[in-house]
Amino acid sequence: MNKSRLEAFSDGVFAIIITIMVLELKIPKGTDMQTIRALAPQFYCYLLSFALVGIYWVNHHHLVHTARRVSAGILWGNIHLLFWLSLIPFVTGWMSENSFDKIAVAVYGGLMLVCGLAYTILNIAIKKTHKETTELTRALEKSDPKAMLSTLLYTSSIPIALFVNAWISEAIFLLVAIIWMIPSKAIEQALENEHK
Repeated sequence: MNKSRLEAFSDGVFAIIITIMVLELKIPKGTDMQTIRALAPQFYCYLLSFALVGIYWVNHHHLVHTARRVSAGILWGNIHLLFWLSLIPFVTGWMSENSFDKIAVAVYGGLMLVCGLAYTILNIAIKKTHKETTELTRALEKSDPKAMLSTLLYTSSIPIALFVNAWISEAIFLLVAIIWMIPSKAIEQALENEHK
């Protein structure tokens, strides 16, 4: 299988995830401020999850471009990541429907942790397609500290939601999104240098 098929399949799944999330938004039965204000938690959950799925899509795009070939490990790593990402609409809706209840927020944090770990597994599978250390493999390794920090933050968000304050966990989710918002310029530069 070539990379374009892997990307096309993955892009389709990402598009479906976002579509399912937007379909979960309930249409208000009025136009007064109280009705619209009541939608704020639901819209915030959608916005947060949309941003996180979008960040995964952008970084996934960069990551897949670094693969030398598509191995069975990459295929299964990709499916594994997409499985966990496909649960985001469900958990987003659950968190919204339960007004950021501590258990729902902790489960959201747990899902984000597992998604991050799945992305790391895919990253490792892609690194294995490189036989020697190159500018590209060094660029891939530059995201390792971000991945470790994200893992620590998501892990801490679970007990914080359960035992301290769910809104602190929400702030942690936003912080991780900001950390990953800009994909690695090192990967872009290394890919550019390869094609010169």
